[in-house]
Amino acid sequence: MSERNTASDELARLAAAVLQPGFVGTVPPAWVCRWLGEGLGAVVLFARNVVDPAQVAALTATLRAERPDVIVAIDEEAGDVTRIESARGSSRPGNLALGAVDDPALTEEVARDLGAELAAAGVTLNYAPDADVNSNPDNPVIGVRSFGADPALVARHTAAWVRGLQAGGVAACAKHFPGHGDTHVDSHHDLPRIGGDRARLDAVELAPFRAAVAAGVQAVMTGHLLVPALDPELPATLSARILGGLLRDELGFGGVVVTDAVEMRAVADRYGFAGAAVRALAAGADAICVGGERAGEQDARLLRDAIVAAVVAGELPEERLAEAAKRVGQLAAWTVAARADRPAGPTPGADGSTIGLAAARRAVRVATAPAGAGTLPLTGPAHVVEFAPPRNIAIGEETPWGLAAPLAALLPGTTTTRYAPDEPPADALADAAGRPVVLVVRDLHRHDWMRAAVRRALAARPDAVVVELGVPELVTGGVHVATHGATRAATRAAAELLTGVR
Repeated sequence: MSERNTASDELARLAAAVLQPGFVGTVPPAWVCRWLGEGLGAVVLFARNVVDPAQVAALTATLRAERPDVIVAIDEEAGDVTRIESARGSSRPGNLALGAVDDPALTEEVARDLGAELAAAGVTLNYAPDADVNSNPDNPVIGVRSFGADPALVARHTAAWVRGLQAGGVAACAKHFPGHGDTHVDSHHDLPRIGGDRARLDAVELAPFRAAVAAGVQAVMTGHLLVPALDPELPATLSARILGGLLRDELGFGGVVVTDAVEMRAVADRYGFAGAAVRALAAGADAICVGGERAGEQDARLLRDAIVAAVVAGELPEERLAEAAKRVGQLAAWTVAARADRPAGPTPGADGSTIGLAAARRAVRVATAPAGAGTLPLTGPAHVVEFAPPRNIAIGEETPWGLAAPLAALLPGTTTTRYAPDEPPADALADAAGRPVVLVVRDLHRHDWMRAAVRRALAARPDAVVVELGVPELVTGGVHVATHGATRAATRAAAELLTGVR
């Protein structure tokens, strides 16, 4: 083999080492297994790869048979955004619910419980926690994924979640640096702009990331965000000022910097799919996440070849690529050691996490107006009206939500109707038939059509109970129940409260 071919092969291995591609299927495709032998450092799992824990354990064992130190990542926030329990909904509460309880020891316990479950299934890196401060209640993509709107609260729970997950044997990845909370744009669709001066960023957005670094977080995920106070030209994912000057030098982070998915339109529309990946590496990112929407060998090869070409052309220093691959290797070594040392965690039962349900129960809050006193508990079959807003793209289409099913399990004979924005009801109570009425909303404050329908329903039935499964920014009705999330654990906890039955 010529010296030139040897050098080219080494560049290709380095380029493969920094990729974290997804794939389709519940067993690893042949190309993934082949690439693991050719230097691929990681893969990422999504809901499409998950059937049950035994299947995931078999999948990850197949990957490790090809490369023992492969990093197996997953995007599992253990809230509304769940992959490991996508078919039924998470049996744990999400961040906003844990923030509402504000017991860092509980947050750490829930995260440790999740870490033990993921580690048992062979997952080694989790793209969580969400460390964003949800300072804009109209944020379309963060919301209940955040611990809250108070930076100090978010910081202490981010640190607790990191400690818990990593104690369970899985590397944590705080996201979306430097903070996606104060935006009204979803970076899946366009480039959000984060305003405020540097002092505000230090006090708000950066506080949880400082806490994550202090807690020993192994990875940080970049946000595709334009933050003019830090870099007026480039999104954070592509900014050496933000990834190098701020995250590395000022915050002192020495772990792996992972990009948010490079196919997201916030960067791909402006710089190209492969162009965004190359620019991110040049700016200081160490690993390229891809595969939520582009999940085949052709896409992975496109990125690998573009990285190699950029090195050859002098657009990406080989030393920078080698440094990124070295950091990925160090994270891989950490995960191997963590797997060896991980404690034996409880195996979740058919109903999922026991500590998760206990935490969700603690997160439920009830506001009762004088006129609504005595409405609870419900004593007979109810009629549930669910208002379904447009789906947050971070939440899988397959993930169920709603209160009707858990309520019907406790109050047999309960009926339900569900409305979407394109079918606002003229009379949402047409099928109520004198029953107790439960109005189920999700981020009521963000949707005009939903607020109008709820106002009409409450005018006709002021005794109706309003249950908010999103951010409880708007409290209305005689009895208002806030779960701080739409997880399976949260809705079961709400159903128990409504009926007085466990």
